[in-house]
Amino acid sequence: MFIVGLTGGIGSGKTTVGKFFAELGVPVYNSDEEAKRLMADSEEVKMAITDLLGNEAYEGDKLNKKYISERVFTNKGLLKSLNAIVHPAVRKHFLSWAKRQDSVYVIQEAAIIFEIGSQNFYDKIILVTAPKNLRIDRILNRDEKESKSGVETRMANQWDDTKKITASHYVIENLDRSKTRDRVLEVHHALLANS
Repeated sequence: MFIVGLTGGIGSGKTTVGKFFAELGVPVYNSDEEAKRLMADSEEVKMAITDLLGNEAYEGDKLNKKYISERVFTNKGLLKSLNAIVHPAVRKHFLSWAKRQDSVYVIQEAAIIFEIGSQNFYDKIILVTAPKNLRIDRILNRDEKESKSGVETRMANQWDDTKKITASHYVIENLDRSKTRDRVLEVHHALLANS
C-alpha cells in the first residue's frame, strides 16, 4: 500500500475530489476533520492549545474557532506553533488508520502539505486547483460567517498554486464537476498502474 497526499488551497475542492476517490473505493482520510475532532476531544491537544493561546481558545469545552482563527492567521509564529501541536497528533492517528485499510493506496486529504514540509511523507501528491476568485466565492457561499478579507488572509498563509504545481505528481483543476470526476478517474488509473 502506498500513501497519496491530496492537497490544494482553501476552497479549491479537495473534499469534493476526495469524495470522488472514495466513490472509486479508495480510503480517504480527511485531516482537517480529524484535526477539529482532536482539538475538541483530545485532552492533551486541548491543554497544549490553551497553553499556547490562553483560556479564550475554548468556550467551556467547545473550541473557539473565531478567536483561534483571528489569532493564528495574523501571526505566523502562532500558526506554526499551533500546527506543531495539531499535526503530529493527526499524523499519528492517520498512520494508525492507514494500517487498518485494505487497498492499493490510501489518500490523506491535507490542506497544507507543502507549507509544513511534509511532502516527503507521501509517495505521490495530488494537487487540486481552482482560480482564486472562484475559491473565495465557494468559501463565502458555504460559510456565511466568513469574510472576504478573512479568506484572503488564510490564503496568504498557503503556498501559491504555481509553486505547488511543480512539486506535485498530479494536478486536478476543479472547475466543472463532470470534468473533475473524469480527471479523478484518470489519476486513479495512473496510481493503480504505478503500484
